[in-house]
Amino acid sequence: MVTYVFNKLLPGHCRSLARTVVDMTTESNNQIRLSEGEFAPEFTLTNDKGEKVSLSDFRGRKVIVYFYPKADTPGCTTEACDFRDSLSELNNQNIDVVGISPDKVEALAKFRDKYELTFPLLSDEDKSVMTAYGAFGEKKNYGKVVQGIIRSTFVVDEEGKIQLAKYNVKATGHVARIIKEL
Repeated sequence: MVTYVFNKLLPGHCRSLARTVVDMTTESNNQIRLSEGEFAPEFTLTNDKGEKVSLSDFRGRKVIVYFYPKADTPGCTTEACDFRDSLSELNNQNIDVVGISPDKVEALAKFRDKYELTFPLLSDEDKSVMTAYGAFGEKKNYGKVVQGIIRSTFVVDEEGKIQLAKYNVKATGHVARIIKEL
C-alpha cells in the first residue's frame, strides 16, 4: 500500500490532504483519478532552466498543468506548440501553463529551444508527481496494458483546487478543447 500526503498551505491556515492508494501496479481501477473540487497535489520540480518551480508559485492565478510522455515526439510536440500558440490568450485570462514529463532537464531545455516554448517545462524523472496526479500507471498501448505516462491535463484554480481534470487526452486539438471549456 502506498500513502501520499500532500500538505497545502492555504490563506490563514494549514490543511493536509491524504490519499491512500492500493498498489497501483496491479489493477487500473486502483489508480488515482483526481476530481474537480479536490486540492491539487503540491509539487516542487526542476524546470528546463534548472530552477525549482512549485505549484504554490502560481497561487492567485489559474494554471494549466499538463503531463506528457516525452519531449520532442510528434504528439508531445503538437500539444506543446498548441499551448505555446495559445499562451497569450490564456495569459490574458490570468492562466499560466506548466508542462511536466519524465525527461531530464537537458532534454527539456533542447525541446524548449527547438520549438521556442515560453512556458515552464518541469522534469519529473521519478514520476512521483505524475503518480500523485494519476498521470502514470496502467494504460492501453496498441491493445496491450502497459505501465506508462497517461497524457493528462488539469486546470488548477487560484486557490489550488482542481477546476478541470482530463485523462487520456488526444494531443491534436486538445488545447482548443480545454480553452473552450474554461
